[in-house]
Amino acid sequence: MDKDRPVYVISVAAELLEMHPQTLRLYERKGLIKPKRSGGKTRLYSERDIEKLREIRRLTQELGVNLAGVEEIMRLRAELEALQARFEAEVARLKLLLLEEGKSLPQEIPQESSMGA
Repeated sequence: MDKDRPVYVISVAAELLEMHPQTLRLYERKGLIKPKRSGGKTRLYSERDIEKLREIRRLTQELGVNLAGVEEIMRLRAELEALQARFEAEVARLKLLLLEEGKSLPQEIPQESSMGA
């Protein structure tokens, strides 16, 4: 199943999360969650949205973080994920560059065992 596909109406999402629909609306107003909208403006939540809401619930209920703190945590996590993706892309680019340059280098490059002996 595509985790980003919006499938749950607010009542089903609220039931899955054991939250009141008004809580989900509040989180949307605060910018913590952005459900998709159907043609009739009905909120539709994806599995990824449900996971994010579970994390919001964990932060607020189990760890006592207020909504401003949750917002900051979510912002920092998104920033960290973006940086991680950039880092991984750069590593892949450099590996490819090394492979390409390695093909054009002469085969006479000393091996570790012959160096410093």
